[in-house]
Amino acid sequence: MKKPWLTFLFVAALSVCARHGGAQLIIANSSVKSADVSKGDLKDVFTGAASSLKDGSHVTPVLQKPGAASEEFLAAYIGKADAAFRATWRSLVFSGQGSMPKTVDSDAAMVAFVGATPGTIGYISKAAAHEGVKVLAVK
Repeated sequence: MKKPWLTFLFVAALSVCARHGGAQLIIANSSVKSADVSKGDLKDVFTGAASSLKDGSHVTPVLQKPGAASEEFLAAYIGKADAAFRATWRSLVFSGQGSMPKTVDSDAAMVAFVGATPGTIGYISKAAAHEGVKVLAVK
């Protein structure tokens, strides 16, 4: 039996995040050429549909463990709940079309990993310290 109230809550969260641009910063390693990224590019990269941005910068997505930050990012830019998003990646992995992105535990771990790993792109909360990484504007 489907639970329509869950669908309603998810759609409401998508609406709020879309209006407010999400509560995340999109960060990248300084080796990434681009200064901005489109929502479409983010969706393509984080769903495994693309491995580079429109400017040709090759990027590798990094995820945060399931939780509030991850749910907000997925709602604002991917349009899927965490379970559905990870199921999509598992399907790519099992079909040999991709490998599961690295997952980190926190904003600080994301900043440390992205700052040290060329070509990586991830997300953190707007309030998190982000020294050592490039912040990409989302257009």
